[in-house]
Amino acid sequence: QVQLVESGGGSVQAGGSLTLSCTASGLTNCAYDMSWYRQAPGKEREFVSGIESDGSTSYAESVKGRFTISQDNAKSKAALQMNSLKPEETAMYYCKTDRCTLRSGIRWNLDAWGQGTRVNVSS
Repeated sequence: QVQLVESGGGSVQAGGSLTLSCTASGLTNCAYDMSWYRQAPGKEREFVSGIESDGSTSYAESVKGRFTISQDNAKSKAALQMNSLKPEETAMYYCKTDRCTLRSGIRWNLDAWGQGTRVNVSS
């Protein structure tokens, strides 16, 4: 079973920056597709950014130009650099993986979530 652990959340003033990290473990030799979601109280969980094991990235329109997602060479960690944070982006941020790709090319579909890390952006 894949486990994801997030870190790096905290409190920051509007306009500030935070870097979130996600580490995946539990499956050997996996290159993980990883993504970040966030959920504010009373709101739906929304997609923020994603990175595939081939290096391709995607971003929600609201964070383009401000957030950057990256991954380590082993494809088991993902970082989300968040700049120019806004108060409305206060939320619980979750890491997700939905795919493991082995060196052989075999792919496993996954649905694993981390416990989340809180981000509070004050005005």
